[in-house]
Amino acid sequence: MTETQPNFNGLRIASFESRRRDEMQRMIEKFGGIPFVSPSLREVPVAENREAIDFAYQVITGQINIAIFLTGVGFKHLLTAIEKHLDKQRFLDALSDIVTIVRGPKPVAAMREVGITPTYRAAEPNTWREVLQLIDQQVPVANQIVGLQEYGVTNRSLVAGLEARGAQVATVRVYQWELPEDTQPLIANVRAIAAGERDVLMFTSAHQVVNVLRVATELNLEETLRYQLSQCVVASIGPTTSEMLQQLDFPVDLEPEHSKMGHLVLDTATRAPNLLMGKRRLAKPFARPQGAHELSADLTSTDRTYLDNPFMQACRLEAGSHTPVWLMRQAGRYMSEYREVRSKISFLELCKNADLCAEVMVTAVEKIGVDAAIIFSDLLPILEPMGLHLEFAAGDGPVIHNPIRQASDVDRISELTSMAPLQYVADTVTKTRASLPPRIPVIGFAGSPFTLASYMIEGGSSRHYANTKRLMYADPGAWDVLMRKLAHSIALYLNAQIDAGAQCVQLFDSWAGCLSVYDYSQQILPYMQIILDRIQPRVPVINFATGNPALLPLLRGDRRTVVGIDWRVELDDAWKTVGYDHAVQGNLDPTVLLSDRATIRHHTERILKLAGGRAGHIFNLGHGILPNTPVENVQYLVELVHELSAR
Repeated sequence: MTETQPNFNGLRIASFESRRRDEMQRMIEKFGGIPFVSPSLREVPVAENREAIDFAYQVITGQINIAIFLTGVGFKHLLTAIEKHLDKQRFLDALSDIVTIVRGPKPVAAMREVGITPTYRAAEPNTWREVLQLIDQQVPVANQIVGLQEYGVTNRSLVAGLEARGAQVATVRVYQWELPEDTQPLIANVRAIAAGERDVLMFTSAHQVVNVLRVATELNLEETLRYQLSQCVVASIGPTTSEMLQQLDFPVDLEPEHSKMGHLVLDTATRAPNLLMGKRRLAKPFARPQGAHELSADLTSTDRTYLDNPFMQACRLEAGSHTPVWLMRQAGRYMSEYREVRSKISFLELCKNADLCAEVMVTAVEKIGVDAAIIFSDLLPILEPMGLHLEFAAGDGPVIHNPIRQASDVDRISELTSMAPLQYVADTVTKTRASLPPRIPVIGFAGSPFTLASYMIEGGSSRHYANTKRLMYADPGAWDVLMRKLAHSIALYLNAQIDAGAQCVQLFDSWAGCLSVYDYSQQILPYMQIILDRIQPRVPVINFATGNPALLPLLRGDRRTVVGIDWRVELDDAWKTVGYDHAVQGNLDPTVLLSDRATIRHHTERILKLAGGRAGHIFNLGHGILPNTPVENVQYLVELVHELSAR
């Protein structure tokens, strides 16, 4: 994609920065934006803070073994809270004798001002995850009392992570976040957002998000404000702020690589105009509140055609004319037309031939009558430009001839920085889109980080994923590097497919079922979030992981995520677990299509009944169509879903 010069081009920028308000206003103006900067919070020391005094006493008397400081201003407030009650220098001397961990540069600076150098500093982007990662690598906390300086709200994930590692956590809250003394500028900004009078929102701390929502709620504007966020670009300074946005069900459209205010403004000025155009052109709100403003940009007739397709409607939790249906591996060996093409060309050669890929998928869509088309490709070609030697061996499936065998091998894996080696995939999307009627959406896809990492490490498929798990457990640093390379590469790959014409993308995690809930949440989920944060906004993302229904709550992703469900769990139980605020896809056992029509009808009726007619169900298999499936049974299934679900 062409590099864009940073320029807001006159967009109206809402910021909620307090301490550096004037600097933020100048930067927005420098890059051609119209600033509306309203302070959203103030730090209020906790009066008569007995908790802080007790914490300091515990440090002095040796009862605290490890201390974690999350913010510089919090460390300063702690000293202020204790200095009238205890010998401050005695506290600092005692603090120097224990292990201290800080989250970022500001607590480092605050501690150095009083002559203390922290023992450890967490790596960028300085979130609680990096704190736990540092602890795993450097600081055993089992059976230790860990003092944790909080910053306004309890970070339950960090506390739970410390306790899971065997620590006893002693928290100390030294200041809290309140609304500014003069709330009128913030109120005016919130009203303007709800009225559709802001184009970009920039958040520089998690607490700003909380207070903006608090004001909107008090003004009875929460629903309208949430609607307008589908028409604004929401920029987050870093992962901690992004987590808060996502917890409060706000979109996160961009996040700079470095969690600094200058980087945030620069990246937002570079990307916001195009992001805003895409959101306003393609976004159709999940639920438009009464009195909300109309879209400011008209949709083309083509946009309206595919947006009103039952598949796209289901992604948005809207009821269409019927339950949409498409099938994984709907172009494959069960079709004679596909077998004829494959008789003349190898599988990898077919994947690299955009014309033939488009042909086999269009043939499948026309023959079985589905409501959406997924591009014909494979999960693994992305590995070739990353440095892996890939072969699809007859009878053995995919084989990696130079797998990762030790941690040092991760260094030879290249992060994907250009789509040039994979241009054939983008061309496949473009040609598939051009060959189908506008009413049929095109789905792009990629493998998820864990599944791709498993192929890279195992060298092919596996039963136990022992080598993959060995690296994951034994060398968290190498695992983190590998997963970040994969996450960044996958996001670039999917965005290129979207640019080429895909209206939805799906992430396949075929091997995630071998993981426990704990391992998935700790070792996979952070990298999935990186991908979701980077995928272009308002394009639905189907997150599909097979083999372990207990993982379903972790697949919710962001607000536009559709959760794929395999056949190992009842659909109604699965949807309740996922939450009815998300669309779901699934979940007929593929082997049912090997049976007779009466059996197919029985199981199809049962799944539709379990869905209860609720908007947001996409009918699919719990995995791909099996090669020996009669094509007539597939055609019958699609007709049956349309017939039984007609509204």
